[in-house]
Amino acid sequence: MGTTVAVTMKVYHAELAEAQADPALAALFACAPGATPFDRLDWLRLMADECLAPARTLIAVAREGEALAALPLVEGPGGYGALANWYSFIARPRWNDTGAAPRLMTAILRSLTRVGALSFAPLPAPEAAVLHDAARAAGWIARLGHADHNHVLHPAGRDFAAWWARRPGPLRETVRRKQRKGTVDIRIARAFDPADWDAYEAIYAQSWKPAEGSPRFLRRFAEAEGAAGRLRLGLASIDGLAVATQFWTIEDGTAFIHKLAHSPAAAMHSPGTLLSHALFAMAFDEDRVATIDFGTGDDAYKRDWMEDVRPRYRLEAAYPGTLRRWPMAGRIVAKSVLRLARPEAHG
Repeated sequence: MGTTVAVTMKVYHAELAEAQADPALAALFACAPGATPFDRLDWLRLMADECLAPARTLIAVAREGEALAALPLVEGPGGYGALANWYSFIARPRWNDTGAAPRLMTAILRSLTRVGALSFAPLPAPEAAVLHDAARAAGWIARLGHADHNHVLHPAGRDFAAWWARRPGPLRETVRRKQRKGTVDIRIARAFDPADWDAYEAIYAQSWKPAEGSPRFLRRFAEAEGAAGRLRLGLASIDGLAVATQFWTIEDGTAFIHKLAHSPAAAMHSPGTLLSHALFAMAFDEDRVATIDFGTGDDAYKRDWMEDVRPRYRLEAAYPGTLRRWPMAGRIVAKSVLRLARPEAHG
């Protein structure tokens, strides 16, 4: 007669350095199929060091046998938030067992009631649904609302020429005319070069973009991606002077478009458009990606290049047992009465 062994659930909060020392937890946040740069532990640690310090960062963890779930967080005066910022296309919990995820995430949310407030974004729809339901099951007052748009493209077996032929006519004509003039030279680097990055920063400083939040964070990330062979740094030059740049990375069949900028003085030559044309061609025909991800934001120009839009969600939650969070709980209830946002598990 066999012996039944009871499996108990363990819930704890790990510092990021502790996560690296735990093989199972490190594997959950490793470069692996289905992961993005924003899921990796090296990204989270870099974000904590360069962008979020001195705020406390942690990973809330629940284990049940081999099943494991984890939620990366930053703690601030307003409660818990996602361990993310404007550089992050997504922020989400991770788990290795879909069937166990709801009860593991519920246990994690129960462990967070001391602070009693959570605002977590930008969440993809599947993880948003699980986190929302877990918060409610754990006794939180919770609401999902729209946070942002994510523009993506799926080549779906097409080569670049076939896809390009279906782009808007004005865009194709711009590329045809500017390429014919031969004013702009294009180069795409796969290895990190300090001179290239200096050019990127110089162009960004001239562009219409707001001041970079953490230049050191982005440089360190680019250095690491170059060492791993995932970097695609595009530079467009006129008479030897770089006038446009784009920072892409390639991971697990997805091209991520992180940053792009051009010098306004060169706008008449459309260097950014020509650079996009070259980088999309590389992603299609050389890297043969399954997805091109243009990140968050609903900028009009993205619609010329992308074909699909996915929603990103924000979970707002307050624990009613924490007295100082009652005003927040009241606001969440009021919003929920006006509009209910509960995504289906797709997208």
